[in-house]
Amino acid sequence: VQLVESGGGFAQAGEPLRLSCAASGFAFSAYTMKYYRQPPGKACELVAAINNNGGGASYADSVKGRFTISTDNAKNTVYLQADSLEPGDTAKYYCSADVIPGRQCPNYVCDQCRYGYWGPGIQVTVSS
Repeated sequence: VQLVESGGGFAQAGEPLRLSCAASGFAFSAYTMKYYRQPPGKACELVAAINNNGGGASYADSVKGRFTISTDNAKNTVYLQADSLEPGDTAKYYCSADVIPGRQCPNYVCDQCRYGYWGPGIQVTVSS
């Protein structure tokens, strides 16, 4: 199993970034794909989730209306389009795959989460 994030980096406030996560080694279409983030000094946060079985997408209030999660099942890839970035979006972003749609990582630190499969994470830094 492998999840590999890409597309992170630096952005100015107001600019967009698109994160990608290429998945392999499991039945991608049967999983709910999620993006979490770990802001500096703050708890792990579930940012967005999308159910590949047609259950739709959900978002944290902090990103609703600015971020869009989508999948390409032919490429086994999940995307997080982050528009109108704010300095508060600065965090390490993690891609995750979980067979249980409504389950959230309860840990303060994303790296300690054990539910489902996880990528290594990618840094996004937004300057004002």
